[in-house]
Amino acid sequence: MPGQVRAADDPAVVEHGKTLYAINCQGCHGRDLRGGDMGGPNLLRSEVALADQHGEGIVPIIQGARQAMGMPKIGLSIEDSNAVAAYVRSVVAMIGVQGKPPEQQAPLDIVVGNAAAGQAYFDAKCKSCHSPEGDLRGIATRISNPKTLQNSWITGRMRGEAPDPGTIATVTVTPASGPAVQGQLVHIDEFIVVLKLPDDTSLSFQRHGDEPKVVVQDPLQAHKDLLPAYTDADIHNVTAYLVTLK
Repeated sequence: MPGQVRAADDPAVVEHGKTLYAINCQGCHGRDLRGGDMGGPNLLRSEVALADQHGEGIVPIIQGARQAMGMPKIGLSIEDSNAVAAYVRSVVAMIGVQGKPPEQQAPLDIVVGNAAAGQAYFDAKCKSCHSPEGDLRGIATRISNPKTLQNSWITGRMRGEAPDPGTIATVTVTPASGPAVQGQLVHIDEFIVVLKLPDDTSLSFQRHGDEPKVVVQDPLQAHKDLLPAYTDADIHNVTAYLVTLK
């Protein structure tokens, strides 16, 4: 199945799907799709993922078709679900070709947007928190790979730079009986919340409606709120603008 011919997906859509996957799916299915700490299956051996052509197999599952089998519904739009499916297909398509010499794999050029339109979008949506003269000064020099830069600004985590503790989401869980517990947020959905304590041990709490009380403090929430709103053109344009900030 990995060898079957599939239509190529828009690289920006694949990158968007990669970001959404990291946020919503990685805890269960793993960074490399081979299964994660939460016990999700290996997607590289999934018949659904291997056969998917246009999201017809993956998207319904994201939308809740397998809740009875333990796969929760993920709160993504159809468009974002299709982006995740495109990312999964892009990884599946690499099965059997990773060993090829790099020169045989032509790099993708993702700098195809309008820099002026990207600057206008940045001024409207991003400038209240970020500045090309401040935190983003020289960002295209510090993160010279446009693909990495694009993924960084979408997620708010500037890959290639030192990790910023100020971007880590925390959560406070208050059970009906017992004291509140606070730690780094590892995973949350409508069924479970997992957090990491300062001693690196993990705790998980099953969720039943509003019990226990869960309060998330996420410095990157503004970035996550924008994820469903981005169009492909927005992503192309902002990336084209940011690569000019040398």
